[in-house]
Amino acid sequence: MDYATSLALIAPEITLSIAGLVLLLIAAWGGDKAARLIAILAVTALFAAGFQLVPTLHDGLVGAETFAFGDLFRADAFAAFAKAMIYLASIGCLVVAPPYFERFKAMRAEYPVLILFAALGMSIMVSASNFLTLYVGLELNSLAAYVLAAILRSDGKSAEAGLKYFVLGGLASGILLYGMSLLYGFTGSTSFAQVQVALSGELSTGALFGLIFVLAGLAFKVSAVPFHMWTPDVYEGAPTPVTAFFATAPKVAGIALTARVALEVFGGQADAWRQIVIFAALASIVVGALGAIGQENLKRLLAYSSINNVGFILLGLAVATNAGARSMLIYLFVYVVMSLGSFVALLMLRDEEGNLYERFADISGLSTTRPLLAWSLLLLMFSLAGIPPMLGFYGKFVVFQATVEAGLVWLGAIGIAASVIGAFYYIKFVKVMFFDEPADVVTGKSERSHWIVLLICAAIISPVGYLLTPSLTDLADKAASALFLAL
Repeated sequence: MDYATSLALIAPEITLSIAGLVLLLIAAWGGDKAARLIAILAVTALFAAGFQLVPTLHDGLVGAETFAFGDLFRADAFAAFAKAMIYLASIGCLVVAPPYFERFKAMRAEYPVLILFAALGMSIMVSASNFLTLYVGLELNSLAAYVLAAILRSDGKSAEAGLKYFVLGGLASGILLYGMSLLYGFTGSTSFAQVQVALSGELSTGALFGLIFVLAGLAFKVSAVPFHMWTPDVYEGAPTPVTAFFATAPKVAGIALTARVALEVFGGQADAWRQIVIFAALASIVVGALGAIGQENLKRLLAYSSINNVGFILLGLAVATNAGARSMLIYLFVYVVMSLGSFVALLMLRDEEGNLYERFADISGLSTTRPLLAWSLLLLMFSLAGIPPMLGFYGKFVVFQATVEAGLVWLGAIGIAASVIGAFYYIKFVKVMFFDEPADVVTGKSERSHWIVLLICAAIISPVGYLLTPSLTDLADKAASALFLAL
């Protein structure tokens, strides 16, 4: 394949790269005064990159025509679906950030640029068809994420979150790199296609250890149990717009990358890795549900909720079928919308002076003081709990349906039982907001940008969102098929 074709396939990445470099120069010349302009231009660049994905998504492109640069990069329908969610989540986090940082007088010009480069790294991750490409994309995303976690330099919690994320992220990257080196040693290649062929026979002990280390490194990136320990502390300490970003876009990239590696590279050895994914899925569901019950800080609670939801998504991966991959992608889309809406709602919990409130006691009686905000939160919590007719119920339903169709009835049954535990702390939101005495501390006026993002998310996860399910299912099916037809 010639370079012109390869360059055309990586058009979204070229757009983000050029935009990031140009905005970096604007930030250097204009300083923090240009932060809002840079944020607007970053949103524009992400929209432009997303628009370039439309033909791939619509046509469901798969196979050799999606390979670029000697099969180092794969611009197929699966990658396009994941990139679309990454770009939309990044746009949402950019839109809601300025009002938050301006309260601290800390809206830095670097923030939109870091989001842009993180999105670029994630874009490379989900299109990787070689372990070297995978690692380059992952590290580009991680380096930007470490800085984002600690970007609020006046806040000790933010600095602590950045340090914890950096140390544990470095450890996870080392584990992943060691697993990749083992696979290279026992297969003689870093190409996904060639490693898959080399592993098609009997799996050697060394290759099995490589598989385990790779999955362990990726499990950290999606905060799956037992590699979840960083999540509550980082989510609580990082600035809320950054936490919203961590809970959405990197989750999509991590899960999409895990699915590509598991189903493409290790697809012929599903029995070897399925038990690992099943353990991580069930443990994440249970630990996320039980860990959230005693939380009073709302950001920590949503961190455990994120762990819990990753468990449900991994159930779809554990099925290792087209239907399972499709259900995983549908649930991932619904999860991104629910998480973004939830964190934006937290940004709106503030008084007239702009001080933020993040505890259960602060939202007591919210339905009487801020009824629209309370009702929006109610929809989001019901959807996270999987209560019909919210769209979150549909996400769980398709995952459980895929497990039953694959003959893993016991796995679906355990998932359904565990989801009941998680409903407790989601319904606690409703009890505190609608039935407790008003705390009357959330009195500040919310920004228009916050209302726009919140109401869009609330509308999507409401029963109105079912109008999207035919198109969503069609796109997810095309994307999932790419994983099984690529090799």
